[in-house]
Amino acid sequence: MNVWLAIALTAAGCYLVKLLGLLVPADTLERPLVQRLAALVPVALLAALTAQQTFSAQGALTVDARAAGLAAAALALVLRAPFLVVVGAAVLVTAGARALGG
Repeated sequence: MNVWLAIALTAAGCYLVKLLGLLVPADTLERPLVQRLAALVPVALLAALTAQQTFSAQGALTVDARAAGLAAAALALVLRAPFLVVVGAAVLVTAGARALGG
């Protein structure tokens, strides 16, 4: 029962956040600072999620095959590779590092 209560409260919270976003006046959204923040916040959140998922295992800092895959993806991005090549490089390097490292 607690799980369904949590799901219902989360759904209601998401709806209220969406509603609050619709109630923000248009002139507030047109400010340069707000537009810069709206562009940069998703990038920062995605970077934080990537770092947390790559360098964390059971609450401890770890460097393993995932870090090698992330480095390969970063290198592919620097070389301006297409998205599928970036993902493929990360997958191949991670799998290779896991196969070699155990």
